[in-house]
Amino acid sequence: MKKLPYGISNYEKIIEENYEYVDKTQYIEKLENLSEPNIMFLRPRKFGKTLFTSVMENYYDVKKADKFEKLFGDTYIGKNPTPNKNSYNILRFNFSGIDTSTVETTIQGFKEKVMISISGFVKKYGLDFYINPEQTAEGILGSVIEAHQIQKREKIYVIIDEYDHFANELLGFEPEEFKNLVSKNGKIRKWYEVLKQGTETVIDRIFITGVAPITLDSLTSGFNIGKDITQDVDFNEMMGFTQEELIKLLDEQEISKEEQEKIIPIMKENYDGYKFTLRGKEKIYNSNMCLYFLTDYMRFRTIPNKLIDMNIASDYNKLSRMLNLCKGENREEIIKKTISGEGIGEEIIQKFNPAVEFTEKEMISMLYYLGYLTIQGEEFGYPILGIPNKVMKEIYSEYFLAEIQKQMNVRIEENYIEIIREIATEGKINKITELLHKYLNNLSNRDYERFDEKYVKIIFYSIAMNLGAYRVKSEMEVQRKYPDILLIPKDTEKGYYSVMIEFKYLKKGEKTKLEEKQKEAKEQIEEYSKFEEIASIEKLRKYTVVAVNDEINIEEIK
Repeated sequence: MKKLPYGISNYEKIIEENYEYVDKTQYIEKLENLSEPNIMFLRPRKFGKTLFTSVMENYYDVKKADKFEKLFGDTYIGKNPTPNKNSYNILRFNFSGIDTSTVETTIQGFKEKVMISISGFVKKYGLDFYINPEQTAEGILGSVIEAHQIQKREKIYVIIDEYDHFANELLGFEPEEFKNLVSKNGKIRKWYEVLKQGTETVIDRIFITGVAPITLDSLTSGFNIGKDITQDVDFNEMMGFTQEELIKLLDEQEISKEEQEKIIPIMKENYDGYKFTLRGKEKIYNSNMCLYFLTDYMRFRTIPNKLIDMNIASDYNKLSRMLNLCKGENREEIIKKTISGEGIGEEIIQKFNPAVEFTEKEMISMLYYLGYLTIQGEEFGYPILGIPNKVMKEIYSEYFLAEIQKQMNVRIEENYIEIIREIATEGKINKITELLHKYLNNLSNRDYERFDEKYVKIIFYSIAMNLGAYRVKSEMEVQRKYPDILLIPKDTEKGYYSVMIEFKYLKKGEKTKLEEKQKEAKEQIEEYSKFEEIASIEKLRKYTVVAVNDEINIEEIK
């Protein structure tokens, strides 16, 4: 049985050391058949972009011709090779991990990355070339292109991975410095201008990957020859796993059909749901998250306690600071609308211009590129965007609560273990509603002016999403036919309580309507209790929660 390649993005290592590989090589053929030789392709973090660039490097590298059968014999492209296989000198760059503390460290880090890649290129292909450290990054690139043109027969295939990583980091901290880097006289833009000039001589093809098109509008003024296929229907499934690919992987890991019936729904709920084009036929699983889950599952033969790798969570949370580029109340309203399960209809922007104000429209598109939102439908030809899965909901919830605390300028202590213990062993909600009260109590009068029932539910929902021992089902997930919140224990064999809650909200001057609202909520609870899905839940305790401003009124319904 082959090993699972969690965290491994070197294709040669995967094949030679007997790791599983989900075959995506048919897309090499599709890419080569495009009329455009210079391609840009964007996907969220941890979707297999680096591995795919490694596959391309091994396939096209003239130095790997003698290993072609070993590396690709069992793949689609091995059985259907293209005319360009093993015919290029590969010049590959990876711009992740650059120190963006200052514009100076960013420029230096960019240059060092360029020098490292060109140094390997020179050594690999026996190029007679001296890297002059006194030259700029664009000067070094121009010089090596010129030397290659004189000395070599083969054309160059340039592969750029994480083209926007350092730029996104810098933009999140220092937007003005970012603009300077990609401006008309900026160092980064000049480098791409030199790359473009190389396509007139020895550079035959270019493949660029990244997360967001935040730099494309600036860079493409100097590099206006790339085709962006991010939303091309033929490449919707090029990265990540389809349902069929996941099942095949489970079969190869000798996971029985009985086991698959248990784990696939969990993986689907947490990792599936991505669609990157309106006409895409399949939803996509985040491949890295799937491999994290399966690596743990194969060791212990049980569902992992934590369904998201902290490394992945930190990647997404780190990028969330870019959302701060959208100022004012628009950002908060988008987040609230998204968490509440409302679809957002908006055209997806293909190029961002940081020189222009980052508006609501740009923010929604950015959430799509980062993987926080995905295409769930369409209306009048426009995509309807929503949260793809439960993992993203959890990250949203953490971000939302942190933003509230930042606005309130307070640090709210959260003891989730005590909250879980009270719910699980007693079926009570005193501690979780106390935490809700802390949030409501710290909201300003201005917040209450635009406050409503939905806001209360969103805060509670965001708190509940942090209860690792419980699955949170909300009305948004079941088309508003069930109560606002259902807390169902993940471990159904320990006799833990489940909880059902119906929320109502009154403004401060409406307290006289409290009994009326409580009665309304009680009648809804009683109606829901007749549904088979609710009636079948064992050890279920039911509550109405009516908030009057920051005052919380709880009533248990027997």
